[in-house]
Amino acid sequence: MKFALNDEQRDFAKSLDDLLGAADVPAAARAWGEGDHAAGRKLWTRLADLGVHGLCVPEDAGGLGATPVDVVVAFEQLGRHLVPGPHVESIVVAPVVLAAVDPGALERLASGELVVTLAAPPHTPYALDADIADLVLLLDGGTLCTATAGALHRSVDTARRLFPVTAAEHLATLPEDTVAAAFDAAALACSAQLLGAGERLLAEAVEYAKTRRQFGRAIGEFQALKHALADVRVGLDFARPLLYGAALSLGSADSARDTSAAKVAAADAAYRAARTALQVHGAIGYTLEHDLGLWITKVRALVSAWGTPSVHRTRVLAALGTA
Repeated sequence: MKFALNDEQRDFAKSLDDLLGAADVPAAARAWGEGDHAAGRKLWTRLADLGVHGLCVPEDAGGLGATPVDVVVAFEQLGRHLVPGPHVESIVVAPVVLAAVDPGALERLASGELVVTLAAPPHTPYALDADIADLVLLLDGGTLCTATAGALHRSVDTARRLFPVTAAEHLATLPEDTVAAAFDAAALACSAQLLGAGERLLAEAVEYAKTRRQFGRAIGEFQALKHALADVRVGLDFARPLLYGAALSLGSADSARDTSAAKVAAADAAYRAARTALQVHGAIGYTLEHDLGLWITKVRALVSAWGTPSVHRTRVLAALGTA
């Protein structure tokens, strides 16, 4: 199995990295958490212009019909740069659940004109950013409904604005395999975000360790710190092939097992990166003024998004026949 990206995928990743690196995304994330969506919506439009929102929409509906690997490439960059918004829901899940219900919506999804969010209990009980969505959905089992949002529920990550929802108009009863495909695709994208956030946290910790000095030396020269950072590197490197392997098997008989293995590995690696980055930075990492906390809380929230570690470990064990 080949995990290397091709030239087109590497160029796509670089284009996203350049775009988001030139934008003040942490400031947009802070504002988003406070209910000011202007900067985040500009990012939404610019990502749509690059084709990100059309990745999962078929070409005949105005999208790119991209592969799951392309989706992983994009969502790793979204996680690396802390981009706020219901991207998993609108880019990955909505094309799957709306394909048979409202094909006309796909073109608007691909252009970024239509913002969709949804709750899918029990694993995703709240709709993310329902206050800015054009369409709020509730996927309860196989029952797909439009929904009305309740009061804001604060997440540990302030840029994740969660809303309880109440079913409104019944749209369809979806087949079990469609619901499973939507969940696996969402968990895969979430795993890619975790890997991207973990990579960014490691990069920030390494850079800080090179410049922060104690006892006349850069703290990165101390062996204990080197070992801690190396452990983070190893965890991220072990998670990456599981993530791309899951992308290659998405939709196959092994999809649930591989997606859950990727989610567990990416979550563990990103969480270790968050803990280590905080230890390296010391007390400054706790301050609201420092951006580090934005990535740390993002990781904490994504670890439980679209299935907790317990849920995904159970799915892996069940697939191995040992549950």
